[in-house]
Amino acid sequence: MTAASLSTSPTPSAPPPPPARTTSTPPSGPPGGSPASLARRRGLGRLLLFAVFAAVLVPLALTRWPGTDWPGALTVDLSAPLAGAGDWIIDNRDSHPVFLYFFGHISNAVVLSVRAVYLVLLGAGWAGVVAAAGLIAWRVAGVRLALTAAVSFAVCGLLGMWVPTMQTLALMVVAVTASVVLGALLGLAAGLSDRLFRTLRPLLDTMQVLPAFAYLLPVVLVFGIGVPAAVLATVVYAAPPMARLTALGLRGADGGVMEAVSSLGATARQRLLTARLPLARAELLLGLNQTIMMALSMAVIASVIGAGGLGDRVYQALASVDVGAALAAGLPIVLLAVVLDRTTAAAGAESAGPAGEANANGKDRSEGTATGGRPGAGRRPRTGPLRTGPLGWAVVAVAAVVAAVAGRFAGRLSWPGTWTVDLAAPVNRAVDWMTGHLYSGVPVVGGTADWAGRFTTWVLDPLRGGLQALPWWALLLTVAALALLIGTWRTALTAVLALAAIGVLGVWEPSLDTLSQVLAAVAVTLVIGFATGIAAARSSRVEALLRPVLDVCQTLPQFVYLIPVVALFGVGRAPAVAAAVVYALPAVVRITTQGLRQVDPATLESARSLGATAGQQMRQVQLPLAGPALRLALNQGVVLVLAVVIIGGLVGGGALGYDIVFGLAQGDLATGLVAGAAIVCLGLTLDRVTQPVDRRKGA
Repeated sequence: MTAASLSTSPTPSAPPPPPARTTSTPPSGPPGGSPASLARRRGLGRLLLFAVFAAVLVPLALTRWPGTDWPGALTVDLSAPLAGAGDWIIDNRDSHPVFLYFFGHISNAVVLSVRAVYLVLLGAGWAGVVAAAGLIAWRVAGVRLALTAAVSFAVCGLLGMWVPTMQTLALMVVAVTASVVLGALLGLAAGLSDRLFRTLRPLLDTMQVLPAFAYLLPVVLVFGIGVPAAVLATVVYAAPPMARLTALGLRGADGGVMEAVSSLGATARQRLLTARLPLARAELLLGLNQTIMMALSMAVIASVIGAGGLGDRVYQALASVDVGAALAAGLPIVLLAVVLDRTTAAAGAESAGPAGEANANGKDRSEGTATGGRPGAGRRPRTGPLRTGPLGWAVVAVAAVVAAVAGRFAGRLSWPGTWTVDLAAPVNRAVDWMTGHLYSGVPVVGGTADWAGRFTTWVLDPLRGGLQALPWWALLLTVAALALLIGTWRTALTAVLALAAIGVLGVWEPSLDTLSQVLAAVAVTLVIGFATGIAAARSSRVEALLRPVLDVCQTLPQFVYLIPVVALFGVGRAPAVAAAVVYALPAVVRITTQGLRQVDPATLESARSLGATAGQQMRQVQLPLAGPALRLALNQGVVLVLAVVIIGGLVGGGALGYDIVFGLAQGDLATGLVAGAAIVCLGLTLDRVTQPVDRRKGA
């Protein structure tokens, strides 16, 4: 007995937005007005009560702690205890039983697992790996994706990056396996227990807000520089999407199906295995997709702590500002991300027909890479017995083994050195030309360096100066008011305490520097993203043209975005902001387009019947009804921008990002951990003041 035999209806979608109010029909709803007006009144009531509290508390605070800077009396110096803790860990890492018999075994297991997978990949040879990639893609999605996968792996070899690609792939296999197991277990517990769900939810929220860089220093402290630290940091970063989507799928199982299964006398275990898990298959595969993409992104960033592979090549090239070498190593990362994303997205779309496709087209908040909006991404109807059931996988396994054996007998395990193309030299020549002709001195418009300098002088510097000049209590009140407008008292309290914790940690000034970069990048992202999303929503042709570009951009790891901005703008805060804008833009465009297109067609028809022009329909109907989607786009933009602004510390972004880079480079636990904690608090604050209420109520 399976869920498929009890229900064939697709997963129910979200209810359509309420129709717009027009002059010809009276508003419906409760006597006090529409739900939106009631929500606004409640928000204004909370603000009025908050203003009364502020009028009483602010004078008392100023009497006790005068001045505009964060009071020194409220700052806790953690440098000494953290330095002592770091020294103790380093001194006892090789002798204490906890490290020897617990962390030591974990480290050895990770090293052995990565080495085993790497040796298998090398033993299969380039022919076996290329054949396996193409055959798996063929089994899941058809010939087109199979050719894409095979060509992508071949290009990695042509660029002379075959060995680093296999190193990254080996680390990915181990990290994704551990992330999926850990995330599935946590999601299973949260999906079956309301108490565990309420307990795990804030933890998962915090983990998904936390930028990737902040995970590095704690694992380095315990495991040292090397592969174990890189794998475990990747697991911690990539497991939350799997846990969240597993819980979502299990908790969203069709109630009618579950009731029917219970009426047949099924036990709890049978209900789980025959109903809940099959019904949640689409969400599970989407969780796998998200976990793979986040793991790849983190595996590249983890090169800073000794992960090796492609990320290390990119990091070394960026350190020497060698754009050609960085691009030669970054392109295989892009190809690997595209292949993995398309394959897992196609598997999710195939899993449950229209429902699976609809779920696969969604986007988890994390972060940053998803299949969002690709109708039937890579999906192809399965035809023929060779692509159905276990026989298809048997064909894949046999053909891959044959290709690997043929390559071994031909003595072609390693990618031939004569089959490589030097991409770095022509790219560096192009960069030199751009530096000489576009970097500065361009008549009328100026060069890219001039743009970066003006943006820094006219936007970033005044914004940073304004934030740092504001009284500390004014910032706390502003954050509380913004949180109250869209949330509850609990939301406001969380946001204020998180911001206050930054001051307590003693990093108020650098945190405001980071905040200024985030605000500038978010403003640019929203202007471009909303305009582009509106254009795509109004024109199917524009959306079709944008789709492949957005697809590629959403699969790129964060690290890769630093390469072109360094080539165009050099180093500094402006390049970090530019990389953050490009990274966050695809999510904002997709969510805006989807929100506008999901407006009830009957509402638009009513507006047209009253003589509304296209512009009036957009301003007075679509944009108001798409408000939740636009707020979600704002939230996504803020979180994604923060992630890359922190990484911008590698290219001169300064502030908290630089503190983490410095802590990693110098082994300074106090500086790195304090900066990491401040990033967590800043991310939590920004998330709470931009997170839509409906989204907090959902799973």
